[in-house]
Order: sequence, then C-alpha cells, then structure tokens
Amino acid sequence: MATDTPFSQGLAAGRLRYQRCQACGAALTGQRYACTQCASTRLAWCDAAGTGAVYAVSTVHRAPTEAFRALVPYTLVLVDLDEGPRVMAHGAPGLVIGERVAAQPMQVDAQPLIRFDPQPVR
Repeated sequence: MATDTPFSQGLAAGRLRYQRCQACGAALTGQRYACTQCASTRLAWCDAAGTGAVYAVSTVHRAPTEAFRALVPYTLVLVDLDEGPRVMAHGAPGLVIGERVAAQPMQVDAQPLIRFDPQPVR
C-alpha cells in the first residue's frame, strides 16, 4: 500500500479518512479525482469519527498472503460510516448486520489497517 496518499497517511496515524465533495456534499471512499455524484474535482479529505453500522459480514478462510495466514479465519465487514461513506475493513468475529461498531487501528506485517469492534454502549 502506498504511504504517500492522504488515506494511507491517515491509517498510519490511526485515523480513518474519506473524501467529501465540496460542491454537492457527497462522501466518498478511496482516493478519487472527481466526485462520483456530480463530477466536481473539489474534494476535501476528512477524518471520520470511526463509528458506523455493519452493512455486510464475510468470513475469510484462505489467506491472500503469507502475512494473513495466522489470522485465518478472519472477518471482513462493510460498514456504513456515520459520515456517509461505506468502507471495507477487518471486523471482530461475531459481528452482525446492523450492529454499531467503532474503528480501531491494527497492523498486519507492518501494514496499517482498520478493524471494527462492537461499539461500547454508553
């Protein structure tokens, strides 16, 4: 993963980042050059609070690389962040669709990643 992008730099600092279109307000994941809603190039990087709701859950039984072999089986989730974008990340085992979660930084083979855990009840 490139470490020279605002997204990657955020992960390395333990922050989950996304882009927001300054023209229409759409929240975007990944690193875009133009808004997928209105095509504006006026995009700003924002830090997410890291909270949201689980949209989908999957269990991975085959490691994509040797570094992930020790984690198998592991959970991947799609999470709708409170700010709007949907992201894919690691998740705690046992997460269910609709569950409130909070992002935590994690590393695999010195690569910064995000893991979602159940959000503490207040």
